[in-house]
Amino acid sequence: MALPLSYNLRNLATRKTTTVMTALCIALTVAVLLIVLALMAGLRSAFQTAGGPLNVIVMRKGATSEMTSSISPEVFRELLFEPGIAKDPADGRPLASLEIVAVVNLQRAGGEGTNLSLRGIDPQGVSLHHAALQQGRWFSAGRREIVVGEAVTKRHPEARLGGHLTFGSVEWQVVGVMGGSSVANSELYADRNQVAAAFHRADALSSVLLEASSREAVPGLVDALNNDRRLNVTAETEQSYYAAQTVSGAPLEFLGTFVSIIMAIGSAFAAMNTMYASVARRSPEIGTLRVLGFSKGAILLSFLIESVLLAGFGGLLACALVLPFNGITAGIGNLQTFSETAFRLKVGPSVMGWGMLFAVLLGALGGLLPARVAANKEILAALKGAV
Repeated sequence: MALPLSYNLRNLATRKTTTVMTALCIALTVAVLLIVLALMAGLRSAFQTAGGPLNVIVMRKGATSEMTSSISPEVFRELLFEPGIAKDPADGRPLASLEIVAVVNLQRAGGEGTNLSLRGIDPQGVSLHHAALQQGRWFSAGRREIVVGEAVTKRHPEARLGGHLTFGSVEWQVVGVMGGSSVANSELYADRNQVAAAFHRADALSSVLLEASSREAVPGLVDALNNDRRLNVTAETEQSYYAAQTVSGAPLEFLGTFVSIIMAIGSAFAAMNTMYASVARRSPEIGTLRVLGFSKGAILLSFLIESVLLAGFGGLLACALVLPFNGITAGIGNLQTFSETAFRLKVGPSVMGWGMLFAVLLGALGGLLPARVAANKEILAALKGAV
């Protein structure tokens, strides 16, 4: 016969101070893990939502990112004859965008400089990137105008609509703001020819973005480009290119997980001490339960459940503490592009679910040994209050 759950809840309520302090210790541990998971979820979301399913990015063979790639206009013109590239229904031109990517430094409100990616594209490239305009308008060809991501405007006041930015020894006017949660949210878009002139890179561009004619044509187009020795290029889907950049968050994920494990050990001992103290104080009560016919297994399970409930309360408290951080914009240095990638923290159901599972595991580990001690107490010794 198992002990009712109300028995455990009443015991936790009776020891309010001990329950709250132990739960708070567990909550702080779980909160650290939740923040790390929210950061990684937001970072993955930013990269996963970047890139269309039909888009193929082409770089110089051996290049690992657009920053280390160099594509000449001649190679770009050769690419346009590859089969499998979609055509513009308006004029029949291949849907391809020759682009240049440069790193620029903008000052933040606190005075610190931040590296950002400046992408020089043409009007057709805007449609291939599926960037959503939130304010203002797109840049005009031949003008030193720039469109910035929403996250850039939040972190850099001078980059707001109507402002002026200076880089490449040239002044640019901010004429639009892009929205969304993809990588474009932390980039700057401008006319390709103007960017190439400002950075003296007329013949050394970065990459080409192509749109395949269908999903079925994507693998064939990628293979054809990779196997064409004349072009000497590397091609992959845009989605896989951005997915590989989530490695930027690996050091943060490792550090956060390591700290969480260290704190978890301390939290497990805190739960263990709480349950050991509870067993010592309730020794006569345990003896009475044995006299009433409750088995050792029932008592072990009851104390284990009580420890899990205590940790679960800590997990719920951690979720309440971290939930206000949902949607907050953060930035992390991208190891491949040498610039900052902005993203929003995502404290969603899956993140909170992992946090609750972590809390329950802490409770189970911390309560197992005290529960065994309670279950193995001799009836006469327990009735006399012996520890």
